Amino acid sequence: MSGVDDDRWLEPWLELIAARVGERPLLELGCGDGRDSAALAAAGHRVVGIDASASAIAAAAARAPSCEFHCQDIRAPFPQRCARVNVVLASLSLHYFSWLETVTLVERIRAALEPAGVLLCRVNATDDVNYGAIGHPEIERHYYLVRGQPKRFFDRADVERLFGAGWNRLHVEHRTVQRYVQPKALWEIAVERV
Repeated sequence: MSGVDDDRWLEPWLELIAARVGERPLLELGCGDGRDSAALAAAGHRVVGIDASASAIAAAAARAPSCEFHCQDIRAPFPQRCARVNVVLASLSLHYFSWLETVTLVERIRAALEPAGVLLCRVNATDDVNYGAIGHPEIERHYYLVRGQPKRFFDRADVERLFGAGWNRLHVEHRTVQRYVQPKALWEIAVERV
């Protein structure tokens, strides 16, 4: 049904998160208004969330008061207590950057993960036509200026290139979800540091 928010994407991953997170907090990059943070806290996890928007951080703190939040760009150094973690979550937050910045950010995430640590992420797909994949000025391949905001879109080759050496791909799936007014096409990815 169009426009109905039925995006409970974390539910199938809660068992894996519980098995991997250990005693360390879970690092959430681009936590937004705390929707996923609250779900993770309800499952008993300690969450450190980062987002560049002060209003999003305020909403997240209200929604998930047991979590720790930092207002900062996700490309900035991670909070010290997250220098080493077992689980990183990045839902719809890694696709705002040039390819080089994206690669650098993913390398930093990998460096923060312990061996066998897991990154769960979702990124825009190249067929996400409802949210900017067509009809906008191109900055670089699959990277467009969408209503003043740079946005990257990924195809399978991009995902495989980004999560190649140093990663074990546990799950890569193209999905269409109902989170916003119109359907959103994305890649859902689970990778493990090797």
